Amino acid sequence: MARSLEVVGERWTLLIVRDVLLGNCRFEEFVESLGITRTVLAHRLDKLVEHGLLERHRYQQRPDRYEYRPTAKAYGLLPVLAHLMRWGDEHYPHPAGPPRRLVHRGCGSELEFSHRCPRCEITPGQDEVNGEVNPALRHI
Repeated sequence: MARSLEVVGERWTLLIVRDVLLGNCRFEEFVESLGITRTVLAHRLDKLVEHGLLERHRYQQRPDRYEYRPTAKAYGLLPVLAHLMRWGDEHYPHPAGPPRRLVHRGCGSELEFSHRCPRCEITPGQDEVNGEVNPALRHI
């Protein structure tokens, strides 16, 4: 666990990984979503690329701009992040409810704690889960 925390144990790092897994992939999206400073974000993104959790892909030249895509190593953190989200929702709940729900893309049902879809009775693959913003928190 200590070795893992050396890579992902810093607050911003886990939030960046969460955002990448839920579809954000560009620098400005991270800044807007997280409220992180550009300097800290650049450092954390470099570290995640260095450790093989993210891959950098250029989507624009002059100036060069990159997006960050999760690797299998990053997808391996999805259950960890899901459990951490659920733990926080249980022990430190937001008055309006959980900020995000993990939802099966196939049918729209919220995943159970086991990550099993209650309607389809399957455990969706890593690319079959959406992280939807709680409608009650969209305007907060």
